[in-house]
Amino acid sequence: MNPALTIGVLVALAILLIAGAVALVLTPARRSRHLRRKFGAEYDWEVEHARDRRAAERELARREKRYAKLNLRPLSDAARQEYTGKWAAIQERFVDAPADAVREADRLLTRLMSDRGYPTGGPEQTAAALSVERPHAVAGYRAACAVLAPRGSDPPGTEELRVALVHYRDLLTEILASAAPPDDRAGTPQPVGSRDPSARPDPPPAH
Repeated sequence: MNPALTIGVLVALAILLIAGAVALVLTPARRSRHLRRKFGAEYDWEVEHARDRRAAERELARREKRYAKLNLRPLSDAARQEYTGKWAAIQERFVDAPADAVREADRLLTRLMSDRGYPTGGPEQTAAALSVERPHAVAGYRAACAVLAPRGSDPPGTEELRVALVHYRDLLTEILASAAPPDDRAGTPQPVGSRDPSARPDPPPAH
């Protein structure tokens, strides 16, 4: 073989090997940056609770893939109005039975997500589904679920229940807003529990 050709082939192979090594280094870094941007605080939460950073990133990447396969369904205007009405009843009940109202809010959110096509096999599965498109809301959802967890002789106080109800309300509002068919977004009901969408008042305090 021509010596010059041999050298050229060796140089080309060396360049390919170097490029491959650089790609192997950069790809995980790119994935980490993408997941950080995508999941925000949920990325940090998963890293803290997983075995290590790689395990956390694998879990977040799996969530993205599972979410991409979901067949999310829109809701009719009548269905969205029904959910809005049910929420109003829950908010009114909070005055006399705050714990019962929060439990009903949890069930209503689960039903809404199921109707839309989200997986609802338990709080962690629900949180995982929410984290892909609403990472900002997952911490509030987990906090609300924690209020409902058994606590023995130390039941949650009224303020804890009020905050939990606000978290559920915010999630219901977002999911209902995105549940309208694309050609009917202008007719999306106002945020649940509020006449003025910009006000978003808190649920009434318990007496």
